[in-house]
Amino acid sequence: MAPRSSPGLREERPPPTHTPPPALPLSHRAERESGPRAGHPPACLQAPRPRRRPRPSPPPPPQPGPPKAPHCAAPLTPPAAADGAGCSGQGRVPEENELRGKVVWVTGASSGIGEELAYQLSRIGSLLAISARREDELERVKKKCLQISNLSDKDILVLRLDLTDRSSHEAATNSVLKHFGKIDVLVNNGGRSQRSLFVDTNLDVYSAIMELNYLGTISLTKHVLNHMIQRKKGKIVTVSSVMGIMGAPLASGYCASKHALQGFFNSLRTELTDYPEISIINICPGPVQSKIIQNVFTENLAKSIENSGDQSHKMPTDRCVRLTLVSTANDLKEAWISDHPYLAVCYLWQYAPTWAWWLMNRMGKRRIQNFKSGVDADASYSRKKK
Repeated sequence: MAPRSSPGLREERPPPTHTPPPALPLSHRAERESGPRAGHPPACLQAPRPRRRPRPSPPPPPQPGPPKAPHCAAPLTPPAAADGAGCSGQGRVPEENELRGKVVWVTGASSGIGEELAYQLSRIGSLLAISARREDELERVKKKCLQISNLSDKDILVLRLDLTDRSSHEAATNSVLKHFGKIDVLVNNGGRSQRSLFVDTNLDVYSAIMELNYLGTISLTKHVLNHMIQRKKGKIVTVSSVMGIMGAPLASGYCASKHALQGFFNSLRTELTDYPEISIINICPGPVQSKIIQNVFTENLAKSIENSGDQSHKMPTDRCVRLTLVSTANDLKEAWISDHPYLAVCYLWQYAPTWAWWLMNRMGKRRIQNFKSGVDADASYSRKKK
């Protein structure tokens, strides 16, 4: 039996051996000496970084050849958007193959986007019905179409049309059907924009905008759609605007009419599910170098805009029309056709509306200042002052 130690006496034990910790790597020692970085755990608690994979070798440079046409997407979520470089996505159907030989009725064809649509469609080989209020301007457009294409005189029908005279729309539709026997594509392009502040604008201006841009468009659509339902195929293309997606100062009535068109045609599309060969296509251009600004509504119906300003900063009209035809050939439900920064604002309006409202308040002030100083309201916001 081992003897007990005496009270008050401590048993002597050998001193413990001390083994120093292994030396830390230099990066860990730096963490220990200076403390962890703000917002980061100590280095010893961080997971080891994965090894970087070697970068693949770059593809060989493309061989020289003829330039390729821009690609346009099948329907995307959000809607397929196009900027100055082309449409997004893949699966493009050549518009030449899709629209050649088709009967296309274009309203608002005496100037701007409608006029350019007539020219590009005639080059493709579409049979045209062109409409507007000014018949002499339509004859000018027809003459040029015949010069730049292989169409004959009977392949282009000039048809005077006032969208606000809804009682004439049935007879106009019958005239196109009598001449060509069918309508494959209706392009609702007729309409007017606006440049005036709401507090300064008479209410009859808003009535006129809705009568022309909205009611006139859906009235003509109703008569043409009856024919397409009988054939169980066709395309209804409506030139709306990015203003149908967002809001902007100086165009409250115009924005309202385009929002109305967006809501109407998105609803109409859901009513035509039994007719899969009938396409409802909304085109939403941003600022374009067209003559629409020279014929805008102002604060009263009798007043016209005094100075339209420089339009060179906007997307060329032929580029906008080219992408419109690509979108039409591919049956896109909706296409945003714009340069930046307007296209970027469309995405903000869709995904981050609070940021979009904040940004539009800032851009809106600049827009109003531009208009009051005689500069185009849509002058480039990214251009530096000289």
